[in-house]
Order: sequence, then C-alpha cells, then structure tokens
Amino acid sequence: MTATRPGKSLKAELALFKRRRIRDEASHLFFRSGYEGTTIDAIAEQLQVTKPFIYSYYKNKGEILYDIAEVGITLSLEALEECLLTKGSSWDQLKLIVNQVARIIIENQEHIVVYQREEKNLEHTLARQVREKRSLFDHRLAEILIQGHSNGQFDIEDPVLTATTIGGMMSWVAFWYQPGGRWSEAEIITHLIRSIERLVLPRPRFAGTHVGGKSGATEQ
Repeated sequence: MTATRPGKSLKAELALFKRRRIRDEASHLFFRSGYEGTTIDAIAEQLQVTKPFIYSYYKNKGEILYDIAEVGITLSLEALEECLLTKGSSWDQLKLIVNQVARIIIENQEHIVVYQREEKNLEHTLARQVREKRSLFDHRLAEILIQGHSNGQFDIEDPVLTATTIGGMMSWVAFWYQPGGRWSEAEIITHLIRSIERLVLPRPRFAGTHVGGKSGATEQ
C-alpha cells in the first residue's frame, strides 16, 4: 500500500504556482506602467499565455490587484505572530518584529508600492479587507507597546499612535529602498531599530539647559 503524503495535491500546488506567476508578472507591470495603464492582454503577453488562461485563475484585473495588495500585510501579520511566540522582553520582541517585517517589505517592495499607489482602484469591499488587516497589525503592535509601557520598559504617551508610526516607518522603506544602492538591507534595518529605540525607550535625563536648547550637563 502506497503511503500518501499530507498536504496539498499536486493539482492544487500547480494552480497556486500559476496564480502567483500571474500575480507577480502583473505586479511588475502595475509597478512600471500603473494599474490603469496595464491590460490583461499585456499580462498574458508577458507570460506568453492566452487571455482566457489569465481569466481561468482571476475573474478580472481588480482581483489580481487585491491579491497583490494582500501579500505584504499577510506576510507581516504572520511574522508578527511568530515573533510574539518567542521568549524575551517587550523590546526583544519589538526588535525581532521590526527585523522580520522590514525584510518582508524589502523583499516584496513592488507589491507594497503597487498597493499603496493603486489602493484607490481596489473595489470598496476588498480595500476594506486589506485595511482591516493593516489595522489588526497596528493593534497587535500596540499591545506590545502597552505591555512594555506597563512594565516600565517603554516610555510612550500614546501606544496606538506610536504603533502606527512604527508601521509607517517600515512601510515607507518600500518607496525609497534601492537594491544595490547606497544602503544595504542590513544597514536600513539597523537604522530602523535605532530610530524606534529612541522613540520608545526611556530617554536619559539631562541636567539644566542653556538658552538655545543646548544641554548644560553631559548625558548620564
């Protein structure tokens, strides 16, 4: 008797592979030419398939855009939840989240830029679904900040606003990161973590200030 391996069938795996190829090629075209400037015909031509082939996996161009829009936030949420399972302080968990999510954003740069730029072209219900996932990410991040604030590790006035700020700092990397450019992926992530450290950790005390805002004492 032949043992069957658990998991998806070969047919399902092939279907998923084909959907991803369509999605990724469409993302390249949306990134270069814009959503409205890209047709299903253009996507099919790039993949060297027929237009009906595309429609056998996606009912329309808007559904492809939704699939692209979901990539970054879905992976980021999964990474966040995995980081929360690790042992360590709130700051250790936050650093790990920033490290993992920033890498996801850099690796999926085109998808994220396309979503941010073309969100207006998403069908209303689909756009709301993506925003709800983004809100969930911010909410889960805020919970870490609240926990860190309650145990004295973080010094923040508004955890929800701070969580949104941190999320925005990471997301914005997708718009200016250049592979092989001035800053490496590791340098960018290190800079993000240091910036967030200044944002959430208690600030050192300074004794007295002179006119013009210069400190009258060295940092303790």
